[in-house]
Amino acid sequence: MDRLTQLESFVAVAARGSLTAAAKAEGVAPAVMGRRLDALESRLGVRLLARTTRRITLTHEGSAFLEDCQRLLADLAQSEASVSAGGVKATGHLRVTAPAGFGRRHVAPLVPWFRELHQDVSISLNLSDRVVDLAAEGFDCAVRVGDLPDSSLVSVRLADNRRLCVATPQFLKRHGTPQRPADLARFDCLVLSSDASQTRGWAFQVPAAGGGRELIHLKPGGPLDCSDGQVLHDWCLAGYGIAWRSTWEVEAELASGRLVAVLEDFAAAPSGIYAVFPQRKHMPLRVRLWIDHLKHHYGRPVFWSGQAGTTTKDKHAA
Repeated sequence: MDRLTQLESFVAVAARGSLTAAAKAEGVAPAVMGRRLDALESRLGVRLLARTTRRITLTHEGSAFLEDCQRLLADLAQSEASVSAGGVKATGHLRVTAPAGFGRRHVAPLVPWFRELHQDVSISLNLSDRVVDLAAEGFDCAVRVGDLPDSSLVSVRLADNRRLCVATPQFLKRHGTPQRPADLARFDCLVLSSDASQTRGWAFQVPAAGGGRELIHLKPGGPLDCSDGQVLHDWCLAGYGIAWRSTWEVEAELASGRLVAVLEDFAAAPSGIYAVFPQRKHMPLRVRLWIDHLKHHYGRPVFWSGQAGTTTKDKHAA
């Protein structure tokens, strides 16, 4: 007996709670459905369903196995639907998570564009600064900024991200320009408060005593601090001090001249912006196309400068 048929019958009976109802839906006799379930339980060596004359209920093992079967059958249906006479087609539900600030600026705008390209895909976007457990919480993909911890997740580097010291031209005209990292001690710096996640301070590469360069971390101070990076960004634009911000946040202002980078010669090496996803033998097509969508847009310098626009050409170039 075909193993796939056994799994499909098991899922059908579990969903309807009745051999008769499941058999009727599949157009077979209840006895045929019963034989399929008997064969499946015999092959697995476990009881999946508790059957009485009145009702059918899942055993503990059956409940766990049902989730695996549903996922397997859904992936199979996705694979079959992906290949049609018209070519490759993505379907299903895509669940994505990203950091709140980055996600608002650089993930959320791309979601409707992706949906226009793949109209049989529905999308849920979660924005959170906590590190989401993708497998446990059922997410297909996360966008993460910065160095990644070792994990069982697979990662694809989408773009570089640098952190720079920035200020308004007006602030620098009034207070001068720092020439080396140590000069920051004389300036009003806008820093994350001590309860935020940036514990090591601002990173710089400086000449090392034995030649070459070494990485150092400084913790400048100033009259203003905040636990929210967007607030620091707004204060910096208002001319209240020097901030250490990611290029994904300030690239547009640098391009327009509203902000100026200082101490660029001492900037630390770039980190990355990544798409991460659980390790799977077969990645769903919708996930692969979503990652390709991010790579395409993040690979365009105009995207980060805020000049990409929302023309039809821009939206459908993927």
